[in-house]
Parts: sequence; C-alpha cells; structure tokens
Amino acid sequence: MRASERFDQYMAHLSQGLGHADRHAGLKGYCTGLMLPLARKSVEPMAARVDPLHASARHQALHHFVAKAEWSDAEVLRRVCQWVVPHMDFSRGGWWIIDDTGFPKKGVHSVGVARQYCGMLGKQDNCQVAVSVSLACDQGSIPVAWQLYLPEDWAQDAARRKRAGVPESLGFATKTQIALQQLQTLLSEGAPRHCVLADAGYGVDTGFRQTLSDLGLPYAVGVTSAVVVWPPGVEPLPPEPYSGKGSPPVMPRRTAELQPMSVKALALSLPQQSFQTISWREGTNEPLIGRFAGSPCRRQRRQGASAPTGVVTHRVANGPSRTGQVYPVAPARKHAPQRLGQRRLPAMAHRA
Repeated sequence: MRASERFDQYMAHLSQGLGHADRHAGLKGYCTGLMLPLARKSVEPMAARVDPLHASARHQALHHFVAKAEWSDAEVLRRVCQWVVPHMDFSRGGWWIIDDTGFPKKGVHSVGVARQYCGMLGKQDNCQVAVSVSLACDQGSIPVAWQLYLPEDWAQDAARRKRAGVPESLGFATKTQIALQQLQTLLSEGAPRHCVLADAGYGVDTGFRQTLSDLGLPYAVGVTSAVVVWPPGVEPLPPEPYSGKGSPPVMPRRTAELQPMSVKALALSLPQQSFQTISWREGTNEPLIGRFAGSPCRRQRRQGASAPTGVVTHRVANGPSRTGQVYPVAPARKHAPQRLGQRRLPAMAHRA
C-alpha cells in the first residue's frame, strides 16, 4: 500500500471522531500542512501551499476548523492512540512519561502565554506550556493526554479569559496537579499501572510522589541534588515526647551521629568501585554511556518518621563539560535495582 493510501486511511479513522462530516476536509488539510516542509506551520502558509489557487478560501476554512469548529481534541487523540498503540511492543514493559512542552510565542494574546521556562529554548521566555502524559515502550512513545497550562495571572484575569475564550470551568492548577489528574483519568478508564517517569520539575514535589504511591503506581523520577535523605544504616529517632504544650513534635530527632544528608553528599560518599559504566541506548553519533551507582536510603519528611525505604540512583556524566555532576533519580521502593536490573534504571532515568 502506498504512503498516500495509508495516510487517507488514517485521516478517515481520525475523522470519525470529529462529530460532523463538514470538518473532515479541514482535518486532512491541516494534517497535510503539518507534514509539508514549511518554515512556519500556521494556517496561512499551510493554505497557500495546500491549495495555491484558492489560498484565501482555504485559509478561512482551516482557521475555522482550528479555532472555532466544535470538535473534541481528547477524542481525536484517543483515536490516534487506537491506531498506534496496537503496534507497540510492551513485552519488556511500558512507562508513563510525564513532561511539559514549551511553545515560544511573540505576542501576548494566545491563551496561557507568559514569560516562563521554555524547554525548547532552554531558558525563560515568552511561551505557552502544555503538560502531557505519554505511553512509552522500547520502540517509542505516543502522547495520550495533553492540557495547556494556564498561569495563575491568566486564571485570575476575567477580562483576558473572556477575550481568549477560556472556559469558565477551567481554573488554575499547577503542572503537577494537571499531570496527576491526567493519570487518574487514564487509570479510571482502565489504563495499565505502568511505572511513571518524570524529571525533577515534578519529582521534587513530595505530594506528587506520595500521590503516585497512593495510586499504586511505581515511579522513577528526577530529584535535585539538594533533596535530603537518611543514608543507609541510619535509622532516625522518633520525635521528642509531647510535653502537653503547643503542637506535638513531628520532626525526627537528630544527634551528632544521626543526621540526614543531601543526595549529592550521599552520591559523593559512595566508593568509586560502587559505580559501573553502563550504556543504555544508541545516541545520534555514538552510544550513550554514564557512570551509575545505587544506594538504599530513607526519604526525609517533615511529619512523623521518614518515608519507607527507597533507592536513590546517582549518575555521574562522562562528558567533559559535566564530569562530576550528580543526577539523582528516586525510584519507588518496589523498583529497587535487584528487581529492575542494573541496565533498566539508567534507561528509565533518561526517558524521564
């Protein structure tokens, strides 16, 4: 079957989720434009390339389809998954990858646009940000949930919301709250409880990690090197006895010998022989190689005793510009190295 025939079949499958036959041409024209070698993937240059003899009319039709036609993006994404997921191989396991994507913008009128961190640019700049959950296997990944992040100043500006057409039901939510809601929706629809991967932007949030545990989801998430843990062999003492005055003590007692430490300090304290050189996949020009070590620990928290025993896996990059830096990952207890295999944790860490 030719590529054009496969594309037509794919468009026909997606079109069934649009709700009205008049929108089919808009979907096919827009998707065709996305695949063309255009410098700008906006509707005006798309229309001029897809239908040069009727560029103005095609521009109006594409703009109506994208901006005003009432079709469900969630339903279309569900149909994309129906098409792709059956061809994915989960024999070696699957993962839920949580991430956010920045879309650089010049103006101030696009919904949610603000000066914030943009991963595409690697710095703070004017952009929109969308939170996503992707389903991944060894072959690749596919997004299964997307939601535009609405900054708090946008959420509280009624006039701006009205001009941009933001639904009244959409309020402010942090990126971690959006991601957790997406996961909960997927699980309520019967999605499998794969291991969750996320970078430190999500992993440093204790509530985020706790909610994943409450949902019964194993995880391997990035944390910053400043996160505090109790090192191996150190059991924190219970809080001071309650005196009957004020709030009861909740912090574990510390002594000169019983002190938590940062995961960076823990990583640097590990003997050199505990690190192993591991290659986890092929890069663009050469295999990706790093130095890894694992260590059990107990996470420090403010209330009560420390959290149940976990594992922190540290990576020391071998690139000349990053030698000696520590990149910790905090897997859930059930995903200790002996269960995952020494080469699976590095691969999981770099998917996050």
